[in-house]
Amino acid sequence: MLRNTVKAEPREGNATTTKPYPHRLNFYDRPPLYDVTLEDFETCAIDRLRVLAEIESSFVRNRSHEELKAVTTAQCNKYLPLRVDTAKGDTDLERRNDHLGHFVLRLAFCRSEDLRRRFVKAETTLFRVRYETEGVNQKDRFLKSRNFDWLEVSHEEKKQYGEELRIASSIKEGEEFENESFVKVKFTRVLNLVERRKVFLLGGWAYVPEVERSSIVFNEYEKYLTKALELTAKALPRLDEDSRLVPILSNLSQGFLAGAPSEWAGASDATDVDGITADMIDELAQKHFPLCMRNLHRELRDSDHLKHFGRLQYGLFLKVLGLPIEEAIAFWRKSFLKRMNEDKFNKEYKYNIRHSYGLEGKRANYAAKSCQQILLSDQPGPSDCHGCPYRHFSPESLQTALRVTYPAVQGDLPEIMHTVKSGHYHVACTRVFEITHKGTGVKKGEGVGGGESVTHPNQYAARSRELEKAQLESLIPAATSSSVAMEI
Repeated sequence: MLRNTVKAEPREGNATTTKPYPHRLNFYDRPPLYDVTLEDFETCAIDRLRVLAEIESSFVRNRSHEELKAVTTAQCNKYLPLRVDTAKGDTDLERRNDHLGHFVLRLAFCRSEDLRRRFVKAETTLFRVRYETEGVNQKDRFLKSRNFDWLEVSHEEKKQYGEELRIASSIKEGEEFENESFVKVKFTRVLNLVERRKVFLLGGWAYVPEVERSSIVFNEYEKYLTKALELTAKALPRLDEDSRLVPILSNLSQGFLAGAPSEWAGASDATDVDGITADMIDELAQKHFPLCMRNLHRELRDSDHLKHFGRLQYGLFLKVLGLPIEEAIAFWRKSFLKRMNEDKFNKEYKYNIRHSYGLEGKRANYAAKSCQQILLSDQPGPSDCHGCPYRHFSPESLQTALRVTYPAVQGDLPEIMHTVKSGHYHVACTRVFEITHKGTGVKKGEGVGGGESVTHPNQYAARSRELEKAQLESLIPAATSSSVAMEI
């Protein structure tokens, strides 16, 4: 049951400490045996999903391991911090949230073979990044707390097969080899090391040097998690009876399709402090809007009208971008008056515009739609123009739209279309952002900042405007210096 009280958490592994989470590293082999609120249930899962979704994006974008590690570490520091024991603050709370988020996502991603495979891959990568960035002492304590079923190679055995061990592990003779320790396991547990010829094989055993011991740990984690997900899938039908959990889990399971739910999704008050006027929209659309909003703006200019879901998607986007209510009414009135008189506009459309700004009806402050919402809700029909072009356009129409809208992407179209074909629509949009903002210093892999992928149209537009503003500000001192030099 989900309640407000929290029960005691059992110890993990073979640890002798009374702390509920003695290590930052975790095999998640004990489920959270305490009651949680629905808010914690969802929040902890979403925070973890942001990290896993960015790891999945890194796979698609062919980032090197070092780049992936840097991006993942930055995302963890932001959404899923796990500080060392000596750090100030409530480390147990951080580890509890990490623990809970993992198990909630197990429930969400155990539903199909494809989801399980992708979840295991992302989780194993997250574990590997944490393992590689863990301190030596903490790592040793964690390894000693668990039974990895390996056998220590004795000094006599190491001396007997010294030449073979040295050659296989590429360790130099002398002190370096003398200080190296080895363990042996069945070769089937380290097939990746066998393939790379990193171990000495004898009688079905693989002799693994300490520097490669992490492979055993990673393989064990992946193997354990795969089996755990299969067991969770068998137990899942019991949860379908709880109407509170099913919508949350269904929404979370779309995280790899649409990216994690964006922080911008609730940013209904994140409007531009400088303000925007109706007359600025054409120029802003040309310079800063993502393809979904460029498509809606083009349709509005071509046909002087948008259907309901198109108006809703575009209107809320403009609202969060910073278009005040008076300017919004002026913008839509001017756009529609070629097809209708002002009286009809006031009767049929003005109320809905004010309603979206929270000035009519129940006066709710509606947020703009995130990428996930655009991808998964209100699917467009044949004559509609809302939605996500990367998902809802045919490949031919998408390529044409990209060539016309962003001529700079021409040379990278094969890469973008391959990403779209793989179902990573937000990654394709992010790559377009990088290409079209090269002039402002954005490099491949940087995304919208810190390696993050696009998860909200307003995030795309806001970052684009920030980059332009920074570029203009950098030119002002140079122009001022030049002017002073000419006067002299």
